[in-house]
Amino acid sequence: MHDVVIVGGGPAGFTAALYTARAKLDTLLIEKAFYGGQMATTNEMENYPGFEEPISGSELASRMANQARRFGAEIIQDEVKGLMLNETVKTIETAKGAHHAKTVILCMGASPKELGLPQEQKLRGSGVSYCATCDGAFFKGRQVAVVGGGDTACEDALYLSRFCSKVTVIHRRDALRAVKTLQEAVFSNPKIEIVWDTAVEDILGDMGVEGLKLKNLKTGVQSEIAVNGVFVAIGIEPRTSLVKDMVKLNANGYIVTDERMQTSIPGVYAAGDIREKPLRQVITAASDGAVAAYMAEKHISENNL
Repeated sequence: MHDVVIVGGGPAGFTAALYTARAKLDTLLIEKAFYGGQMATTNEMENYPGFEEPISGSELASRMANQARRFGAEIIQDEVKGLMLNETVKTIETAKGAHHAKTVILCMGASPKELGLPQEQKLRGSGVSYCATCDGAFFKGRQVAVVGGGDTACEDALYLSRFCSKVTVIHRRDALRAVKTLQEAVFSNPKIEIVWDTAVEDILGDMGVEGLKLKNLKTGVQSEIAVNGVFVAIGIEPRTSLVKDMVKLNANGYIVTDERMQTSIPGVYAAGDIREKPLRQVITAASDGAVAAYMAEKHISENNL
């Protein structure tokens, strides 16, 4: 019987493991793939406190894992197949067997929707980005494109216009879907150009993004534009399939928690990108993980588990 089982090995999960293990709780963290989640796909991070020089996401993930291990957390690579959370003792079914716990912290994260282009994965982190806040400063004085037409795409375009010489917004439709205030800000920004009724057919470049191949969806006309980076802003999908019929989710599928990271089930907490929140960054995920760990410890103590 574990005191805490943490599902997911991103910054939220590793921070939670660090805090629970340091509090002398029997801690198990389960990650099915590579350590770090989305953070591990970032070549350079320069906005995480404490690092004067940029650090790669994979290196930061490795350090977080090692730090949690140093305090006694057990970290395994396995795939969680099912969860039974409503009883006092929680059961976590994995591909290799079952684990039981007094509390569970859900840190499965979220995944950005991709364009599905052949070059997309190859150039991810080398000009292809899904987070303007994370990577925008790397493109100072350069030309970039934003793909999408909703709130996030407009927010990204406005943010990138602070650094970039030109921002081209590429949208499949003839009208933006963002709220009116964001649309007005985009239309009035001289650095932002919108290409309507257009889809990205290919990302050009070998070692880095050099341009985009476009197709007008109404006329069929193909064209190319030169850009140094492309920011994909067509949506994010929370990884909540394991718990969609168990804990309360919002309309977009994110887990609803209070400020204590408590879900709708006692003893079950959620931290990081998987939960409903206004900002998804490594530092906010780490903060969530610390809070969830503290509340898990309190739950065990207060209920004499």
